[in-house]
Amino acid sequence: MTKITFLGAGSTVFAKNLLSDILQFPELADATISLHDIDSDRLQTTQIVGEGIAHALSVHPRIESHLDRRKALDGADFAIGMFQVGGYDPATITDFEIPKKFGLRQTIADTLGVGGIMRALRTIPVYLEMCRDMEELCPDALLLNYVNPMAMVTWAINRATAIKTVGLCHSVQGTAAHLAGLIGVPLEEINYVCAGINHLAFYLRFERNGLDLYPLLRNVVAEGRVPDEDRVRFDAFNQLGYFVTESSEHFAEYVPWYIKRDRPDLIETFNIPLDEYIRRCEVQQAAWNVVHAWIVNPEVTVDETVLAKELVQAGATEMELEYVKMLLQGLDQGEISNEYGALIIHSVLTNTPRVIYGNVMNAGLIENLPSESCVEVPCLVDKNGIQPTKIGNLPPQLAALIQTNVNVQSLTVEAALTQKREHIYHAAMLDPHTAAELDPSQIKELVDAMIDAHRDWLPEYH
Repeated sequence: MTKITFLGAGSTVFAKNLLSDILQFPELADATISLHDIDSDRLQTTQIVGEGIAHALSVHPRIESHLDRRKALDGADFAIGMFQVGGYDPATITDFEIPKKFGLRQTIADTLGVGGIMRALRTIPVYLEMCRDMEELCPDALLLNYVNPMAMVTWAINRATAIKTVGLCHSVQGTAAHLAGLIGVPLEEINYVCAGINHLAFYLRFERNGLDLYPLLRNVVAEGRVPDEDRVRFDAFNQLGYFVTESSEHFAEYVPWYIKRDRPDLIETFNIPLDEYIRRCEVQQAAWNVVHAWIVNPEVTVDETVLAKELVQAGATEMELEYVKMLLQGLDQGEISNEYGALIIHSVLTNTPRVIYGNVMNAGLIENLPSESCVEVPCLVDKNGIQPTKIGNLPPQLAALIQTNVNVQSLTVEAALTQKREHIYHAAMLDPHTAAELDPSQIKELVDAMIDAHRDWLPEYH
């Protein structure tokens, strides 16, 4: 019987998606699902969700919950990382509010920048403890990492442990579907090759029956059909010649071009949503308060009109409102989501070949990026596990841009593994957005303030 351990199972909504995906495969319908979290209430809620999904799908997995991480990991075949150290309040709020005092505004702050650096520094030590447990209790298990900052975390795990791991995101397949809609071509008819690093990968080929579809994307610009939320990355497309995988709000803080204190006009011109992650967290919390009550007691009647009004007041978008309605309509989604996790597990167990996009160590896969960096490339998955595809050289302008982000990742991982404060300073100094706004002395002062505020989640840096 296959054992799949969820690390951070209190992320109930995300766990729900993965559980639904997993249990829809007949070969996984009787798996042992081992849920772990440090929050007993959220852990219990996810167990209720899992049992509800199993009932709706008429399958019979063994679903167990553990506050003890070692019990959850003992004998696991697969582990899925999906946790956030420090949570929204106070850690994420701190990642935004302290930099703001220095005049440094952010949008998402979970991948790069000062926010991404601090998120990595409080996450990596916890993850390495988990991996040491895995080395003892399930050394052959495959770790599917969904935790951000993806590249830094996956890099640290590969460098410091013997655990087999792949970092997973939905930006490649999600953006491909988005672009398909913009150009009016069915996604299933599109063939693409994408490569780079997580959140900063580019579609090297985007084709239909061998025909290049990039001219259709250029028509979107020429015809004035660029969606408001896509202004940044369509501008980057115009400048670089290739389309990036991650959203405009992410990309805007990976480069020094769009968020500037002395150019407030850029914020409006490119529709950049400052403090966007904070807004999303507030919406998610408002939705969770209702969804949680309904999960625990399905007899509770939810007035969707009142709920929608509350979520709109919290700043919810139409897409977010639709998603919450979907959650309330039933526990089983009835179809596989666009996440790769369940597909990987199924492919490894059944030797069903599939291609996914994974974050792995470079080791020559992309020749004009550092060999020791963590890259996102297409990977074949079957009983042999994750087998990355060699890409060769990226277009030079893409490699050069990506290198600016790799510099920050490399120094942050070095800081996490050596506990040397100077590497945190240097990582922040080389961050494109931070360096565009602050001078070295300001950056050092900001880093010191962030380390002090995060002291409860960090080891001692010297």
